Amino acid sequence: MPLQNDKKMHTRDEKMAAFGRLLDVMDRLRAECPWDRKQTNESLRPNTIEETYELCDALIRDDQQEICKELGDVLLHVVFYGKIGEEKQQFDIADVCNRLCDKLIFRHPHVYGDAVAKDAEAVLESWEQIKLKEKDGNKTVLSGVPQALPSLIKAYRVQDKARNVGFDWEDKQDVWAKVREELDELEAELKREDRQRSTEELGDFLFSVINAARLYKLNPDNALELTNQKFIRRFNYIEQHSIRAGRPLKDMTLAEMDALWNEAKQLEKE
Repeated sequence: MPLQNDKKMHTRDEKMAAFGRLLDVMDRLRAECPWDRKQTNESLRPNTIEETYELCDALIRDDQQEICKELGDVLLHVVFYGKIGEEKQQFDIADVCNRLCDKLIFRHPHVYGDAVAKDAEAVLESWEQIKLKEKDGNKTVLSGVPQALPSLIKAYRVQDKARNVGFDWEDKQDVWAKVREELDELEAELKREDRQRSTEELGDFLFSVINAARLYKLNPDNALELTNQKFIRRFNYIEQHSIRAGRPLKDMTLAEMDALWNEAKQLEKE
């Protein structure tokens, strides 16, 4: 059954009991299931990445039923890694929770201390400075950005972290001159047919567009995924039409496909 907006929420005791039940299930699976018993941090890592992407997909579709399900899958992995750490006598799930709480308290002095933060922007401005003061914290402003992040997300994160210490455009409208400059440089290198320089300039152009999105408080990764899904829907419409007509896509003219594309666009508006 789909989750309802008026669903009765659980009490704190019920939430604690549910988490305890999950720990009990994990303990038993680890002890009695051959597959679960065999898993290691290394073997679980690819599945963790997959589950995270599945959660992201559910989030962008705003599918509440799937979000609930995928959150459970991600939580399973968190508990699983905690169990493995416990077996190695390195840490357990309580250490994970306590370290997280300690970090959150330290990074929110406006809630747990005497600092004042009037709005979310004020919180973000002090965030990086607080992290640099942490024991075992980031040694530099950008060191906290994981190297394995997808490039688009990484670009947004490094720009945002630089902004938090004051390295940013004073007027967000000024970014458009930079976007146009980078586009001109890209076009110039493409005309020269210099593949290496064209690749570099393409990166600079994309970086500047992501920067513009950030300044206007738009998430470029979400925006691109919405466009991906839109393209898939419209292209699938063209392909389904070709199947019904008994004509392979490669035999259709571009004008025919474009007309069907516009049909798909119109249907989305209805």
